[in-house]
Amino acid sequence: MYLPSFQLGQKVALVTGAGRGIGKAPAIGLAEAGADVALIARTQNDLEQVAKEIRALGRQAYPIVADVTVREQVEGAVRQVVESAGRVDILINNAGMNIRSQALAVTDEEWDQIMQTNLKSAFLFAQVAGRQMKEQGYGRIVNIASVAGQVALRTGVVYAATKAAMIQMTKVLALEWGKYGINVNGIGPWYFKTPLTEKLLADPVYLGEIVARTPLGRVGELEELVGPAVFLVSDAANYVTGQTLFVDGGMTIYGF
Repeated sequence: MYLPSFQLGQKVALVTGAGRGIGKAPAIGLAEAGADVALIARTQNDLEQVAKEIRALGRQAYPIVADVTVREQVEGAVRQVVESAGRVDILINNAGMNIRSQALAVTDEEWDQIMQTNLKSAFLFAQVAGRQMKEQGYGRIVNIASVAGQVALRTGVVYAATKAAMIQMTKVLALEWGKYGINVNGIGPWYFKTPLTEKLLADPVYLGEIVARTPLGRVGELEELVGPAVFLVSDAANYVTGQTLFVDGGMTIYGF
């Protein structure tokens, strides 16, 4: 009676930054739960590989190359999904980047690049897809934030600012759009094994510091993000909105 509410059959999802890492895993997970998935990124080869995996699951995949910081390309991507699949039910805002500069060394160019890639892109996709969801009377949006939006880390002040803003944006959009049948939530990961973190985690000293701050005593595996993502966009989370779920091995509860 209850478990079918986790299924996503007949739903159409759109995932940004879907070519690799934290975007790829939920994209494939949504397909496993029954959704057709539009994949947005800048690299065609990465998108085609993920699309191949999704089609092997018997679902439709729509790889779309786009610059997520440019409104016209965002509008074009959402329009293409609607024309191809008929609707957009689910949006996973995952596209992001980081430049690990100390605060005194941050340049204007770094500030603008991180802000546009992490925060502006998420708002653009939420706004454009949100209009479609309002017309449908249904939508599920999940913003991929970070523990850096909740706790202070030693570097990455601009990244942290974008993720804190994303957590607050999640709350405001949930407040505004609940009356349209749109639920807006977030996921806040800690360290996961991805191509972007591979070199950092290869340093035993750095890895030791991360593990020491994590009650579960390890970094995350990408498949461990799939369940939270599927939950938040499924009917199982119909009464959940405005929340950020920290998938962090307990890092944000760590006490000294």
